[in-house]
Amino acid sequence: MRPLLALALGSSLLAAGPARAEPEPFRVDGLPRGEALSIRAEPDPGAEIVGEIPAGRRLLGFGCTNDTPSRTTWCRVKFGRAVGWARRRYLAPE
Repeated sequence: MRPLLALALGSSLLAAGPARAEPEPFRVDGLPRGEALSIRAEPDPGAEIVGEIPAGRRLLGFGCTNDTPSRTTWCRVKFGRAVGWARRRYLAPE
């Protein structure tokens, strides 16, 4: 990854929501068999889907918030090239 692109990606993760000094590993858990967890552009169930994470897969979290219109907890996540928000209830700490 180019240094400027890596810097821009890191900055966008920090600017878009709560941040942690170190990424936190999670795995997707609690979904019905064969389902995938949606990664959304905003911490809202009606927001655009920017990616999906299959059940059981690992991902990185960058902080969570419940300061959302739905009053549910969402975490800023990265899975592969997809960066966005996922529901905390489906993320198990690794």
